[in-house]
Amino acid sequence: MNDYSFGNYILALRNAAGLTQAELAAELGVTNKAVSKWEVGRAKPGTETIRRLAALFHVSADELLRQTAEKPSPDITKIVITGGPCAGKSTAMSRIQNEFTQMGYTVLFVPETATALITGGVAPWTCGTPFAYQECQMRLQLEKERIFEQAAKTMNAAKVLIVCDRGALDNKAYMDAPTFVRLLETLGTNEVELRDSYDAVFHLVTAAKGAEAFYTTANNAARTETPAEAAALDEKLIAAWTGHPHLRVIDNASDFEGKMKRLIAEISAFLGEPEPFEIERKFLIEYPDLKWLASMPNCRRVEIIQTYLKSDENEEIRVRQRGFDGHYVYFQTTKRAVSGMKRVEIERRLSEREYLRLLMNADTTRRQIRKDRYCLTYDNQYFEIDVYPFWQDKAIAEIELSDENAVVRFPEQIRIIREVTDDAAYKNASLAKLAAGG
Repeated sequence: MNDYSFGNYILALRNAAGLTQAELAAELGVTNKAVSKWEVGRAKPGTETIRRLAALFHVSADELLRQTAEKPSPDITKIVITGGPCAGKSTAMSRIQNEFTQMGYTVLFVPETATALITGGVAPWTCGTPFAYQECQMRLQLEKERIFEQAAKTMNAAKVLIVCDRGALDNKAYMDAPTFVRLLETLGTNEVELRDSYDAVFHLVTAAKGAEAFYTTANNAARTETPAEAAALDEKLIAAWTGHPHLRVIDNASDFEGKMKRLIAEISAFLGEPEPFEIERKFLIEYPDLKWLASMPNCRRVEIIQTYLKSDENEEIRVRQRGFDGHYVYFQTTKRAVSGMKRVEIERRLSEREYLRLLMNADTTRRQIRKDRYCLTYDNQYFEIDVYPFWQDKAIAEIELSDENAVVRFPEQIRIIREVTDDAAYKNASLAKLAAGG
């Protein structure tokens, strides 16, 4: 079982000291590979090396020894399974339980809040006002998730997968914008914090779009939508989650069995089973029509500040501030190349304090990258269009895939100049140097 807590502790100490893996290895008289194994939780240093680490990082040897002896905390991932009415969520939950239990996960399910409330007599039409119902539903949703996360931390498990049958942002699809803003203010939260509190979101498209013969309301007492209403609601749900760093839309292009297999494949790819590979294609495009993007209901603008940290030659470490309207979340990403399209990627959420501390280890040969990212859901694909302040005639469009051979379908308003997936000049790390030069 990987000890991620000890690995993250060593990684944080190394970053705070401004050392690369190679530099730390040289100080300790070990190999780069040994340091790498410590940081990903696959091994721990011996007692003598622990003492050297303690002296180097000015921490207590007893503290480091206790870290190696303590039972590691579970690696907890929280995902959302959402979708339009009659999309196959119930079957999906059963498949997820079977598939990921076999992969060694302890799988926990947060049941759908709306169905429980409505079948229990608490509904928009029974509460004093529709807003009163939405507040009750959101509060219960967030409290249930908090309890499940609290329970997960106590479990004797290496990997815990928390699966939410719908998430907090699903509620946005059932309210107009002013009502949603009012609800956020009442709860003392914001859209970025709610949306990005989940590690990934998987949307199953309603049968009313592409599999109309199978649409039914008979298997859910809380479902009342007509096929047309279901299709419209499906689009609103996709729009509500657009802007999340990892949103995947699973359509009805295959039969239902194929749809379930594609869902499991997407979740597996996200979790890094068997390894955390990222398959990404990147395209240089003409400068997009920002007014058109802003007018699209399935498009969200996200402000990003990306800073590269000192790292070894074979890896790339960056920290990122991501959000909008003054509300931000923070991440650290480590990437190692496997092939042109495929890379091993490890990402972890940071607190604001951790983020600010890691900035002290910035690679000063590179400028911070600031960009506006337009997250666009189109034809059940999720594009990220990056607009940089130092370009007035072009931009970058990226798409992550679970299959290297998948066909990419662009909207006609996006004009492709050429694919640059394998062109190092258009990687963000290179653009940081370009930005610094002018």
